[in-house]
Amino acid sequence: MEIYRGIDDLEAAVGRELGPTPWFTMGQKRIDGFADDTEDHQWIHVDTERAAAGPHGGTLAHGFLTLSLVPYFLNQLRRIEGVRMGVNYGLDKVRFPAPVIGGSRIRARSTLIECARIGEDGVELKTRTVIEAEGQSKPSCVAELIARYYF
Repeated sequence: MEIYRGIDDLEAAVGRELGPTPWFTMGQKRIDGFADDTEDHQWIHVDTERAAAGPHGGTLAHGFLTLSLVPYFLNQLRRIEGVRMGVNYGLDKVRFPAPVIGGSRIRARSTLIECARIGEDGVELKTRTVIEAEGQSKPSCVAELIARYYF
């Protein structure tokens, strides 16, 4: 866990990779819950029997479910102290090069790739997070998250 205590610490961290995080199991219950929450019940996500006979041998987690875990993983890798407000500002680039098969384990690595000051007390960070599934050669998700922090 990296701890940053201000803008100077964040500027010094640009380019440094953090991680990997501990493994996280992508269980079918979580996939089914995400399907319910997003109304995306495509068979490849929720029909375990049909998916077992499909091209990946099991259900697949929704790409956006995998993406939604980026903040969870980031919170395991870094902590920014002294912040009076943080804002999710969006995403620059997201790709899902390989699927996450239900029941598999995933983990993440993250790199702060940009740090730009906003006024006297703010900073905009761009962080690239790569989520990998155990045993796969390609990452499951590569996302560039933009956040703003005010001290």
